[in-house]
Amino acid sequence: MALLAFGAMIVWLNGTHGAGKTTTSAIVQQLIPDSRVFDAEKVGETLMDISPGLPATDNFQHWPPWRPLVVETAKRVLDYTGGTLVMPMTVLVEEYWREISDGLAQHAIPVRHFVIHADQDTLYARIAGDHDTPSPFRLNYLEPYAQAARTWLHAEAEVIDTTHLTPYQSAREIAEAPGN
Repeated sequence: MALLAFGAMIVWLNGTHGAGKTTTSAIVQQLIPDSRVFDAEKVGETLMDISPGLPATDNFQHWPPWRPLVVETAKRVLDYTGGTLVMPMTVLVEEYWREISDGLAQHAIPVRHFVIHADQDTLYARIAGDHDTPSPFRLNYLEPYAQAARTWLHAEAEVIDTTHLTPYQSAREIAEAPGN
């Protein structure tokens, strides 16, 4: 059942790895008519496939082409399809978020920025529950997420505390957010 039509825009789901962005985005997409999920990680994967490789990094977001390519890809998809893009993507570096959000604003693409949040114990439990051995990659982002949340991220977004919510409840909260 569709709840709301957002119109041509982006619903960005931010938050740390393991918070539930991917699961929630699939449900949000079902609740918003004429919407699609666009995972900007695929842009990073494309850059990782360049051979010979780009300079070594621990995160493709550090490559300068990633951010404008995300903006350009989102713009091109919206130009082609219209509707809403639901984008589950962790961005914890404020400078990177500004570059992306400013780029989208230059194209007059409205963005609703949500943070899928949970307390640290819940995040650890979710990450540990994903596999027999918790993902070191995901665990390594718990502290950078906490730092970003304290310093800029929560002030820049609508925070959905999912500590005690199911992914469906979280998605519904996003789809029913005031102002949509």
